[in-house]
Amino acid sequence: QVQLVESGGGSVQAGGSLRLSCAASGNTDGFRCMGWFRQVPGKEREGVAAIDSDGTTRYVDSVKGRFTISQDNAKNTLYLQMNSLKPEDTAMYYCAAGVFSWSVVDPPPATTLDAWGQGTLVTVSD
Repeated sequence: QVQLVESGGGSVQAGGSLRLSCAASGNTDGFRCMGWFRQVPGKEREGVAAIDSDGTTRYVDSVKGRFTISQDNAKNTLYLQMNSLKPEDTAMYYCAAGVFSWSVVDPPPATTLDAWGQGTLVTVSD
């Protein structure tokens, strides 16, 4: 069974940067897609970015040009470089993996993905 562990969250001022990491343990060969979601208390979890096994990336409009998703297959690690952070980026960020490629604009139900991390908190202040 694959386990995902996020790290890299923290508190930054608006305009700052953070890099989130998601380390995967176990057999990840069957995953077609990995990605990042975020959730604010009281709101639905939203897709942020995703990357397919062939390197194709997708971003939700609100982060395009500011966030970059990447993966290091040798290290079994997924990254999310977040630049020009805004207060509205404040959320708990989760990484996930699945055997199919999903849309970040209309993400699938959480139960259809095969692995989730425990989340890492990002707080952006004015």
